[in-house]
Amino acid sequence: MRKAERLFQILNILRGRRSVITALQLAQRLEVSERTIYRDMQALVLSGIPIESEAGIGYRLAPKFAIPPLMFDEHELEALLLGVRMVQSWSGEKMGSAADSALHKIHSVLPDELHRQYVQQPEWLIVPALHREYSARNSDEIQAGIKNKSKLRLHYRREDGQESQRTVWPLGLVFWGSTWTLIAWCEIRDDYRMFRLDRVAQLTTLSETFITTDTCNLQHYWQNATP
Repeated sequence: MRKAERLFQILNILRGRRSVITALQLAQRLEVSERTIYRDMQALVLSGIPIESEAGIGYRLAPKFAIPPLMFDEHELEALLLGVRMVQSWSGEKMGSAADSALHKIHSVLPDELHRQYVQQPEWLIVPALHREYSARNSDEIQAGIKNKSKLRLHYRREDGQESQRTVWPLGLVFWGSTWTLIAWCEIRDDYRMFRLDRVAQLTTLSETFITTDTCNLQHYWQNATP
């Protein structure tokens, strides 16, 4: 993590807290040393951020430090919260962690009234993480493959129990409400194929890359797959 990004993360953490936080807690959260946190705090103070500190107690933003509230209405906040909870419960670890971070940033800039109402998960909103370890299996690696256009080798087990090895070009992930499906170009079939993530017994990211074309991409698949 670059220093500028780390300073931004520290500021957002301080914004979202009503109590102090220690250098050790910050270091563990950001996966850096306490010495790095001390230097970062000094940099923030020198840049004009009013950070209060006390040896052995911790850091916090000065109470009068004002930040502009987010202009979300009640229904917009509920929609955002629902989306975040769904990602946290149904996606892979990296995406879930990103959702946690996004929610923390939203909470950190809410006006006090909305913060009290939405900082805790509301009683009416429960998104159970049913079989997440299976339904979202390998999703982080597959997302990286899609972004980097890296070929993947799958050890795949069909519903009837038949197993096969496939080299595929990952094009996109689709969530069907209970399972994730990989849309890919299969080199064996020389055509599009769908693979349920919970049936991928093993996945390997290959060093080979692929190039999408006008007749081999996710949009082309959907145009031909949907009426």
